Amino acid sequence: MAVGAIAAAIERGLRVPEDLSITGFDDIDLAQATRPMLTTVRQPLPEMGRMAVGLLTRILQGHRLDALHIELATELIVRGSTGPAPTS
Repeated sequence: MAVGAIAAAIERGLRVPEDLSITGFDDIDLAQATRPMLTTVRQPLPEMGRMAVGLLTRILQGHRLDALHIELATELIVRGSTGPAPTS
């Protein structure tokens, strides 16, 4: 979506990031191939996978899972598609 937003902004004559800042999520490989490169949020995918397997294993072993809320750290990867907020 964010890659498409960059393309749409440029087609409409907007400058990224001078006129519009765009941020993506998941830090896909394409984020580094866009011009400007896409600022994005990186999730800890290997850790998410390990946790999912662990939870599934517990469920398959018959364990009951109570209300579950898991927070994992994310990382903001600042690249060229975001700029400072405009001053009045």
